[in-house]
Formats: sequence, C-alpha cells, structure tokens
Amino acid sequence: MEYVNNHIHTTYSFSPYTPSEAVRLAREAGLAVAGIVDHDSVGGCEEFIAAGAALGMPVTIGFELRVSMRDTPFHGKTINNPDQRSVAYVAAHGIPRQKIADCERFLAPYRARRNIRNEEMTEWLNVFLPEHLRLDFQKDILPLSRHEDGGGVTERHILCGLSHKIINTYGKGAPVIVLAQERLGIPVAGKLMGYLLDPGNPHYLYDLIGVLKSGLVEKFYVDAAGECPDVKEFLGFASEIGAISAYAYLGDVTESVTGDKKPQEFEDDYLDELFAWLKQAGFRAVTYMPSRNTMAQLRRVMALCEAYGLFQISGEDINSPRQAFICPALARPEFAHLNQAAWALVEATMRGTGYRTQEPG
Repeated sequence: MEYVNNHIHTTYSFSPYTPSEAVRLAREAGLAVAGIVDHDSVGGCEEFIAAGAALGMPVTIGFELRVSMRDTPFHGKTINNPDQRSVAYVAAHGIPRQKIADCERFLAPYRARRNIRNEEMTEWLNVFLPEHLRLDFQKDILPLSRHEDGGGVTERHILCGLSHKIINTYGKGAPVIVLAQERLGIPVAGKLMGYLLDPGNPHYLYDLIGVLKSGLVEKFYVDAAGECPDVKEFLGFASEIGAISAYAYLGDVTESVTGDKKPQEFEDDYLDELFAWLKQAGFRAVTYMPSRNTMAQLRRVMALCEAYGLFQISGEDINSPRQAFICPALARPEFAHLNQAAWALVEATMRGTGYRTQEPG
C-alpha cells in the first residue's frame, strides 16, 4: 500500500518539526510522498526539497493562506474558518521550485500585516489573563517562530507562549486543569483531561495548546482584514506561477480529530452552490483530509469534484506530535486516486530542479 501526505506543517508555521525532521519522520513512517504546506510561508521549501533529495524521498511544496471572500456569494458565511466569517483557507500546491522566490514576494507583505494583528491579539489576550501570565509579543511569542527566516506566526504561537508560562508557573497536572476551567473558563474533559493530568505526558505542551485553542481563541481573536488577499488575487497569482489553487474543504465538525475544534457547522449546508462557484472562479482543486470527515461527507465531496472536474488533493495537517503522518483511510480503494494525485504534484514541483524522482511501478 502506498501512502502520501501533502499537508505537512513545519516550524515555518507551527509544528514540532523542522522541514528536515518532517521529511525524515515521513520517510520513517512509510510515506511514499511528503508535501510541505506552511501558513503564509514558503521559507522551509528549499530545505524540504534538499532533505527529500538526501533521503531519496519524492516531495512536493506549497503554502496555505487565508483569503477574503467578501466579494463572493459567500460573504457573511462561516466557510471553512472557525474564527471568522467571509474568510476561507486555501492552498497553492505543486509550486514549481523555481517559483519559490515569487511566492515569498507575494506572501511577505501579508505576514507583516498579520504580525501587527498578532501583537494586537496578544494585548487582548492579556485582558483575560492574571497578571503573572501576561505576554509580551516581542519577547514571548516571536522567538517561538521562524519569522526572521520568512516563517509565519499564527494564533498557535500565541497560545504556545501562554502554555510555556502556564507550565513554568503551575507545573503539570491538576493545577493546570483548575486554571483552565476556573480562571480561563475552558471546559476540559475526556482524553484531554487525562492528558493534562499526566505530568509524564511527552506531548503535554501540544495538548495544552490544543485545549487553549478550543476555548480561548474566540475571546481574543481580532478579525483579519488587510492580511487576507482577495480570493481573485490569490487565484491569479497561483495561475501565474503554475501552481494548483485548491479550496480546503473542512465540513461540519462533530468531534475534532486534533482536539482544537469545537462542534460547529461550516460549508456543508451550501456545498453544491460553493462547488459551482469554485469552478466558475477558477479553482483547480479541492484538498481534504479523510480522517477529519465522515464517509458521507467525503463521498459527497468526491462526487462534486468529479462533477466539476476539480483535481482532488489529500493531506493530514501535521502540527502536533500526536498526529500521524500516515492516514489509514488512504488504504481504502475509493481513495486510490488521492495517492495517484500526489505524483502529479511531485512532478510539478520537481520539473526543472535537476532532482530525479521515480514513481514506484
């Protein structure tokens, strides 16, 4: 069985793994193809390609971005973004290696604007925190990122800074649960309760970040504006550099796979209308994560992709050490096309690089 993953985050957005570590772990996990997709950043792409070449592993590169849907029929709707209406997550896949510099020029202004808002959100978060946990964006948040090397800074970085302060102040175990529930108003139950009660948990930091993300972001989130290009601008740029523009399907959430999303309705109620618009607007693909959705959701998405001639790309977003590089669902016959699609992305990325790739068989 051949497994692929086209949606791996690295330290250039938020992840435990550098690009080289991500490739090594992907190789060790048994992936046939690995793809880097960082938020607002292509800073790790060259390292990812070099690591793939060193290990003989085919790779593909891309980036993830939020775009404004204000001038579309979906203005005012919750699309695939839990935090803000009229804003959607999209991805550029299969970026030709020689276009990395063009991508950096496109993304850099949006990262700069995002950091202005990140600093504002940090100040809003401080309003809800006891004084001894308050954060300084420049000292507590930015050093956790790769911003000086072209990396993106996200809400997770802010929560990572807070998690470090909580652990340094309260240790691990019951005091953290008390703080989360009684001081911050975040319910903790089930397996997450068990994770945070265990001082020996090797993933404690990331589990705490997940808990905080599920219940705290809405309290300090500031709507993104200038840092989100219009969707038509994104589509034009992707077409110009020869990348595959993809809408990131989320679907209504019942139980969050990563533990950082609450049950919430997204685009399923108007999915037929959305897919018709995606095709008309010029999107070339839809990307989705089989482990995140029900089979009924996935069959509907696959049928709509077929109906509108949209390329299908799969990948499990890796931003926590609890997430597996391999998605077992890809072993099912109905998902065989997702494994095959990854090789098209590899070809798009590697064309003209001098690196040789060979598809098994």
